[in-house]
Amino acid sequence: MSERLVCHLAQYAAYHRDRRNVMTHMIGIPMIVLAVEVLLARPRIEIAGIGLAAVDFAIVAVCCFYFTLDRRLACGMAAVLAVGKVIGGKLAEQDTATWLGWGLSLFVVGWLFQLLGHKWEGRKPAFLDDVRGLLIGPLFVLAEAVFHFGRRLELREAIERRLAQAD
Repeated sequence: MSERLVCHLAQYAAYHRDRRNVMTHMIGIPMIVLAVEVLLARPRIEIAGIGLAAVDFAIVAVCCFYFTLDRRLACGMAAVLAVGKVIGGKLAEQDTATWLGWGLSLFVVGWLFQLLGHKWEGRKPAFLDDVRGLLIGPLFVLAEAVFHFGRRLELREAIERRLAQAD
């Protein structure tokens, strides 16, 4: 487990100590990520006979960053993002109103969940202090899900130790 991973997740977790806030993030962040994938699924371009959209480049870039932090979590994020890409692609094939309606609705509702959670937390979102929080948020959600199923508990303990040192 990399020190950078622990550092990023602990920094993000410091803004998310209230369990209600974490739960709103478990709903809101996947909605926002899917919204971005939907909205970036149009327009498509052809390169060497392969149809690509901005979402394809975004997924590769984000997964490269995640792989610098942790191979196993990066593979999980790649799988999650691949599913979102398929859903986003299907919605992008629809008429403009349907595509935009789904993309914008998911985005707005996802952020409403985020804002509610931070109201309960009594603290601003992490990305306002460090824009990397926008990339770490989805990884945090995946890590929380992994912890819930009893996996990577050594990572959870390292994050908690780092948070205790900061207090």
